[in-house]
Amino acid sequence: MDRAAIIGIGMTKVESRKLDKTFADMAFEAVRKALDDAGMTIADIDNVITTSNDFWDGRTISCMAVGDASGASDKNISCVEGDGTFGAFYGLARTLSGSYGTTLVTGHSKGSQSVSSLITNAAFDPIYNRTLGADMITACAMQSNAYMARTGTTPEQLARVSVKNHGNAMMNENAHLGMKLTVKDVLGSEMIADPLHRLDCSPVSDGCCAIIIADEKRAKKSKKKPVWIKGVGMCADAYFLGDRDLSRSESLVKAARTAYKMAGISDPGKEIDLAEVYDAFSYQELMWLEGLGICADADAGKQLEKGSFDIPGRLPVNASGGLMGGHAVIAAGLYRIAEVVRQIRGEAGAYQAKKADTGLAHGVNGLAGQSHCVWILGKDR
Repeated sequence: MDRAAIIGIGMTKVESRKLDKTFADMAFEAVRKALDDAGMTIADIDNVITTSNDFWDGRTISCMAVGDASGASDKNISCVEGDGTFGAFYGLARTLSGSYGTTLVTGHSKGSQSVSSLITNAAFDPIYNRTLGADMITACAMQSNAYMARTGTTPEQLARVSVKNHGNAMMNENAHLGMKLTVKDVLGSEMIADPLHRLDCSPVSDGCCAIIIADEKRAKKSKKKPVWIKGVGMCADAYFLGDRDLSRSESLVKAARTAYKMAGISDPGKEIDLAEVYDAFSYQELMWLEGLGICADADAGKQLEKGSFDIPGRLPVNASGGLMGGHAVIAAGLYRIAEVVRQIRGEAGAYQAKKADTGLAHGVNGLAGQSHCVWILGKDR
């Protein structure tokens, strides 16, 4: 593929409630940080992609709330609904088209102003499923049960993911929920939807993230060394939960294969140095690692060391704390990309990985991981 790179990132702190910030305030802060990071002004940006969701924003055409704050008043602007990795995918496509040298991508969410159970219930089919009252948590609880039954993963192993990621979040200045936990704490927390306890579930948070994607010519002139986009892949599975094997994620397998092929990766467990995966629930980190080909079956759960962000003998996963450390729903995947960029630059501070030449970022759309987007980022070859 033609070469493109990420040359600027900006993240607001992920918080439980940003009472003093509107959507536009958050977007302006993230965009300002991304521009400063890249050593650019808004005049250097050719086009803008915003990522949002009308249901989460509580308004139609939700992108209008952040357009001006993203500097798009005199530029081509488009909106993507869903996770930020998919918005970035569209931004990358625009850059690689040759029409734009630089693309600014934002993703924002204020979960504090929303009722997540009602919003995610609306994702179900209105004729057959919605009236059952199911939401994302109950759908993922069914998936967790299916995954645990197939692999033999235990509740204690799921709890260790929560312990690890909440602990990692304590080292991340942008995280919402860093905590020192024990497996007993997680298993003793309120049962939300069997087998998911409250501490198996990520918080719903407020936050905004922005990244700047540039073509090769513009990237080589950037303020900092660019982080190159080595490969990307996305794939969507069947909409109805009953039409897919919930214990596996075929769409993730296909998305990852596409990204790996593009990046020239044949053994992801050995060639990827770190990963930021979409861990909205504790079981998902383990299940997604399997789908990504990094761990087989329940190996991740069996090998996970309490209190460490390393899978022994493998690689750091969600060193930033992941979504357990703060889940700004629509922006979540974009934060994962930005965190990998920080690692590759060597700017992750207390949670910096020992080796960070090649990193993986991952985002999810839809109920129980219906759609996946995988990014492989790295240093120049």
